[in-house]
Order: sequence, then C-alpha cells, then structure tokens
Amino acid sequence: MPKTTLLIGAALVILIGGTLLLQQRGALSPLFPSSATPPAETQMRNAEALASPGRYTVTTSTVNYFENANGFLAKPAEPGEYPGVVMIHENRGINDFVRQMAEQLAKEGYIVLAVDLFGRSVETQEEARGLTSEYDQQKGIENMRAAAQYLRDQGATKIASLGWCFGGGQSMQLALSGEPMDATVIYYGQLVTDSNQLRKITWPVLGIFGDQDQVISVDSVNSFDKALDDLDITNEVYIYPGVGHAFANPSGMNYAPEQTQDAWDKTLTFLNKHLVTQ
Repeated sequence: MPKTTLLIGAALVILIGGTLLLQQRGALSPLFPSSATPPAETQMRNAEALASPGRYTVTTSTVNYFENANGFLAKPAEPGEYPGVVMIHENRGINDFVRQMAEQLAKEGYIVLAVDLFGRSVETQEEARGLTSEYDQQKGIENMRAAAQYLRDQGATKIASLGWCFGGGQSMQLALSGEPMDATVIYYGQLVTDSNQLRKITWPVLGIFGDQDQVISVDSVNSFDKALDDLDITNEVYIYPGVGHAFANPSGMNYAPEQTQDAWDKTLTFLNKHLVTQ
C-alpha cells in the first residue's frame, strides 16, 4: 500500500555551516508539555523563518462556530472552492503561533478554522496544566465536529484536521469520533494504538514525531505505525532524530528549524495529495 516511513539520518541533526540545533532544555511535565518561551525578539525571528509568500491573499476573522467558542478563520480572499482544515492548538490555547500557521496554510489554498477548545489562552506551563486538567473530552469532540461542519458550510470540498502536542492528540480523537474526514495530521500528539479503535479511520494519516520526545515515546509511535499498516490505512509516519517534544513550535526553546521546515513541507505535500489533487 502507498506509504512512506522515514527515519531521517543523523546528518539532519547538524545544521549547514556548523550551527548546532537548539537543545532540549529542562524536564518536561507529564501532560502535553510546551517548551519554555524565549524572548519576544527570538519568537519573531523564528516565526518569520516559517513564513512564505504562498499562492493566495488571505482574509482572517474571528467566528463563532460552536456554543460560546470563537475560532480564528483564515481563508483565501479569492472566491473559489477550497478544502478545509480544522487546526487544533497546543495546551496553551489559541495564540500567535496558531494564528500564524492558520494564515500560512490558508495562503496555500485552504480554508482554515483554528478551534478554541479552552475558551482562553495562557502563558505558563502551570496554567496550561490547569486547562488540560479541566478539559472535557466529549465536549471537545463536539467542538471539533462543529468546526468541521462549519467548514463544510463555508463550502470546503474536503476536510482534514491538524494539531500539535495537545492538539495532535485531539486530531487523533477527532479521527476516532465518527466524523467523516479526508485526512488527519498529528504532530507529536497522544496516540491510540488499539486496532479496534483505529479501524474507524478510512482515510490517510500523517504523523510527525521526534525520537527524543519524553511524552510520546518511539515505541508508541512504532506501535501506532504498525497498527495502521496492519489495517491497511494509508499513512506516512516520520520520526526525526535528535529532537524532542514541541520541536516544530517556533516560539519555544526546543524549536528545531531544519526539521520543522522539512515537516511542514511534508505536511503541505500530504494535504495537497489527499485534499486537492484527487
């Protein structure tokens, strides 16, 4: 079956010109940790590194799509038919990183709705633990399914979900919820490896992980990969060496720019293949 499983060689751990990758710092908390926040000027520089002109001019707005939940909608300004993406935030809620990524993806020709599963955003890891401890999974699934329906109402031709960290796990949960999807993207999110649950998925899955992640182990990723293979679920699972949790978040100290750019390129290729070109 069509599938690409990649373990990128150690050469990627060393950046061109001898610049070393930022190293993972500090002990990670046990529940969907995000790395420490660097100075504002570092966040801006890192965020700019991911930016690209894209193909479309984008409009953005705040929209109410579920009960009291207000999401961030980014879409091409030019009228037309576009696929939709439910974008799911990390454990600190909707922040500038998520808004930037929603805009960036919309520039490639997608209607993107960044959902709000918490009702607010926070700055510290301690506050984030409070949000996740209070999180109602069933209500969250209703929230994400409403987001998918909102995108369909906007004219989205196909629907995918994409999330990082806590949001990666929620992308997994949306896939298992019974919501009909066309693709699922998981960045180092909590995985389900039980075949009886995974057989609910009948569309392609993309997984992005790091081999130094202290929350999502390589063993669990391999079990997930094998289960998808055994069920003949089309998938691409990538494990990047030398990087840990939240390595693709440009506002964190664990940010690995080379791997992040490669993972984003793979994400765009995956979404284009399964949402646009078929």
